[in-house]
Amino acid sequence: MEINKIFAAGGVVMWPLLAFSVTAIALVAERAAFWFRINQRQRRVVRDVLSLYQNDTAAALQKLKANADLPIARIFLAAMELEEPTPEEFRLALESESQAEIPVLKRFNTVFDTIISLSPLLGLLGTVLGLINSFASLRLGDVGGTQTTNVTSGISEALVSTAAGLVVAIFTLLFANAFRGFYLRQIALIQEYGGQLELLYRRRYEKGISHYAPTR
Repeated sequence: MEINKIFAAGGVVMWPLLAFSVTAIALVAERAAFWFRINQRQRRVVRDVLSLYQNDTAAALQKLKANADLPIARIFLAAMELEEPTPEEFRLALESESQAEIPVLKRFNTVFDTIISLSPLLGLLGTVLGLINSFASLRLGDVGGTQTTNVTSGISEALVSTAAGLVVAIFTLLFANAFRGFYLRQIALIQEYGGQLELLYRRRYEKGISHYAPTR
């Protein structure tokens, strides 16, 4: 069956399902590029920054600013740019900026959840509407005749909308779960890397090494 015939067979609900599918594809592409960029560069950047921070704070800050598109870099910068903070202030800066980055990491999750929930329901609605139209064309005197064939054909076509709704929901669910896994892993890494930076700062603070704060 051709695409245009499949689309026509699904009825009016195919239009919102088409909008859902286009939206899902666009958001999946954006999130995939976002997580690819983070996973490709983050470990190397953090490793270099922690190494530089032990001996050259200015170089560490420069490295972070060069990679400010990474959430972990913005988190580190929020703490390291403070002017001679106490260890407690340093930790609070890391934690507050980590919370501020959560919406960036969870971006579009609500949209994904909406598409996953509504797509099967729209498909079911299309099936119900198709069945209503099919049985409306059936007359009692025509049972077993040509009208019965039309009803059977109508039921078959009505199921197209359910199949389309399930396809959109399954496609979106697969990627949404993958992105949710990346998010949980990223939260764990932020806590790990933030703890390592905090430990290095506490050691510097206890040794009386003044914290470098760039002029603005």
